[in-house]
Amino acid sequence: MTYSIQKLLPYLAVVFIYLAVATNFWRGANMTTKPQISKLRTAMLGLGLIIHAWLLYQVIFANGFNLGFFNVLSVIAWLTVLIYGLADLKHNLAGLQAFILPQSAIFAILPAYTVANYTLPDTESPLFLAHIAIALLAYSLFTFATLHALLMIFAERSLHNKTTLIKLPSFPPLMVMETLLFQIISLGFVLLTITLISGMLFSEEIFGKPMQLNHKSVFSIASWFIYAALLFGRYQYGWRGIKAIRWTLTGFVLLLLAYLGSKFILQVILGR
Repeated sequence: MTYSIQKLLPYLAVVFIYLAVATNFWRGANMTTKPQISKLRTAMLGLGLIIHAWLLYQVIFANGFNLGFFNVLSVIAWLTVLIYGLADLKHNLAGLQAFILPQSAIFAILPAYTVANYTLPDTESPLFLAHIAIALLAYSLFTFATLHALLMIFAERSLHNKTTLIKLPSFPPLMVMETLLFQIISLGFVLLTITLISGMLFSEEIFGKPMQLNHKSVFSIASWFIYAALLFGRYQYGWRGIKAIRWTLTGFVLLLLAYLGSKFILQVILGR
């Protein structure tokens, strides 16, 4: 799909907004943020989300229901930024903003270069649409949790005056960050459970074929067990710190292999 400069401008606007907010954070990383600057970041982030959402609507619903690999990445990026913005209203997560926005800027522009449509059938089925929406929200929550876990590593090293590649000030207390991490994982786990159950029970109605045991289902179930074990360990044995972060990252890698791995191989590498 070829885009003219005029059609690319909204994508470039989103990229500019996301990178501008992230750059503003990095430039002022060692200074106290003024309330006016904080409000400006929030306003710009809101504008970027609105434009990004409009672009997603155009590429996904313009010709049927197109959930190609780049579109899915862009949706997950949008949802992740949205979740960050909502969480930041209560918690000081400016450091996480610097992690999320650069990658979201890249993912936001990818649908502009989609060369083929991957329109899904049976998009009028409410069950199908609910399945897709819940799945995407679950992936976004786990993406947020993963980035948040990475931020916790830097926060922990900073607390103990250890050397890190980057310096991020104004961390919330580690206990607050850890509580938020498990709140997000718990919600994501519930949505992932619903996604797996709906896929198993209604596979034939949703996808037109019975449930199949393939790499996607195997990795999906494996990630579910990882997150289940993590939550059990948290509430039964008080798991926290590096152990909790490692389990979080492991579950996310399996989830990536399950859902985005197959899409990347089929649609980007093989061009199917």
